[in-house]
Amino acid sequence: MKTTYRILILVSLCFLAFTKGIAQVIPVDEDTKQVTYKEVITQEGTAAKMYNQGIEWVNSFYPNPSDVTRVRDPDNGKIEIRHRILVFNLDKDGNKTTQANIVEYVMILEFKEGRYRYTITDFNVKKTSKFPMERWMDKTDPEYVPVCDIYLKQVDEEVLKIIKSLKEGMKPKVIKPDNW
Repeated sequence: MKTTYRILILVSLCFLAFTKGIAQVIPVDEDTKQVTYKEVITQEGTAAKMYNQGIEWVNSFYPNPSDVTRVRDPDNGKIEIRHRILVFNLDKDGNKTTQANIVEYVMILEFKEGRYRYTITDFNVKKTSKFPMERWMDKTDPEYVPVCDIYLKQVDEEVLKIIKSLKEGMKPKVIKPDNW
């Protein structure tokens, strides 16, 4: 009996450590209280050149780029993307089993001389009414269940993949001269 009780406490502590770790990893804007990934990246180039690189990245990253881009404003150096992330239930080994939710997000790319900025925010779980993803982080919310932490981790991993791909796509292209 004592062994079972100790194992239960150990599993509970591990679960709490896991869920607290997820909540600390996901960035929340202090002013809006929304999950927000935001960074300014310094890079050589004009705003127009970086805007074109941003469009190239959007066209290569998203399967239907004209559908996901709501704003393409080269004059003001702004691209607005609305897309979604699929979230899955996992089996005991961590493998995806069934689709659980769709999380919609907004990504804004802004370009200025020598730098660009991305902002990824406005995460909403697709339901019949607006359901901010931040509710998955609130353990007092009536809709909260422990699997929400797993969903948050999946969203975070997907957003980090998007950011990594964006940064790679925005790097200046190396043009090799054809010396023949």
